[in-house]
Amino acid sequence: MTKLPRIGDSKVLESREAEDGTTIRRRRMSPDGHRFTTYERIELPPLIVVKRSGNREIFDRDKLITSIRRSVGKFLKSELEIESVADRVVELLRAENDEEVTAQQIGEAVLDVLAGRNEVAYVRYASVFMKFQTLDDFKAILQRRDGKNKGKA
Repeated sequence: MTKLPRIGDSKVLESREAEDGTTIRRRRMSPDGHRFTTYERIELPPLIVVKRSGNREIFDRDKLITSIRRSVGKFLKSELEIESVADRVVELLRAENDEEVTAQQIGEAVLDVLAGRNEVAYVRYASVFMKFQTLDDFKAILQRRDGKNKGKA
């Protein structure tokens, strides 16, 4: 088993703020010369997710990332792009909500972000989120997407 370096024993070689301003990336070096990267995020008060059943739970960013990864497959370029989508979704949710969000709002935010990045990923996520059963379901989401695009032109 590989022993992970202790952050306290490492030396920071470089620090960069992420584009969105909510994450700091640090390149580090352990005393034995191994280099590694850490990411630091600003910790905000937790969002509460109101599930379809009415139950409430604390928002879990890892669950969001897993759902995006499973739904869109390889249509996003990298794990960093999935992280970026999740960051943008969280940013949208926090901007629109104080303390609570619904599962529906989370899904809609993911769709909004994916719509601007990758159309196939958008349709794949929509098919899972909206529980598509027929070809007509796919046609409807494509028409909805086309309608939003025409409104922006």
